[in-house]
Amino acid sequence: MTQHLVVSIHDVSPLTRADSAAILEALGKLGIAKTSLLVIPNHHRRGHFLDDADFCAWLKSLAEGGHEIVMHGYFHQRERRVGETAKAKIVTRFYTADEGEFFDLDEGEACDLVTRSRDEFSSIGLHPRGFIAPAWLLSAAAERALKKLSCEYTTRLATVSDLARETIHASQSLCWSVRSAWRRAASLGWNAFLFRKLRTNPLLRVSIHPPDIHHPAVWRQVCALLTRALAARVPVTYHTWVANQRGDVSP
Repeated sequence: MTQHLVVSIHDVSPLTRADSAAILEALGKLGIAKTSLLVIPNHHRRGHFLDDADFCAWLKSLAEGGHEIVMHGYFHQRERRVGETAKAKIVTRFYTADEGEFFDLDEGEACDLVTRSRDEFSSIGLHPRGFIAPAWLLSAAAERALKKLSCEYTTRLATVSDLARETIHASQSLCWSVRSAWRRAASLGWNAFLFRKLRTNPLLRVSIHPPDIHHPAVWRQVCALLTRALAARVPVTYHTWVANQRGDVSP
């Protein structure tokens, strides 16, 4: 059975275009020509992607070249609530620094944001089939909204969900946290362990964030693990992988 590799670049937006482009260039040199690009429509409310014609043209050229565009939240930002539980504070502040936008949205709120996002991508000829919540924090109500809107798939940290078939595939993503020295050190050890643990898993997921490329030890490990993975795995996008599990296409 063929094993596959999905490399995703998170938080792609006009704010991160330079770093995202540098990561894509580096991946191309490794032999990875297809990735899933998780695009934020209005990153931290600091500039909508539709207001940047060059960015839109760049996204379209990447899609035409075989990369996949994925909806990734809307603002990638969550307002703090009064009276939050300790658990909610740990998850939304410590774990993800107030970026868990879809962590506790109700179905209506999620529907509105995802519909707006999809319509905006469609206006420039892009038609994302998947939605991935910031920090993979997706409420049950928000997932119902995705199904209602006929989104084909979503992912969480440890799973890929085919929403149309209601099938969940186990695959924990490698992911690095670089906000502090101790997080970087912990990430290096954890991802080395996780890579070994997943060596027989049908799907290996590697999730890259734009700041990763600025931390030499982290970036060396990213490239080293990808090089090892490519010896045994075929790189595909999330959409292609999900479709392949259904028997719809051959990557």
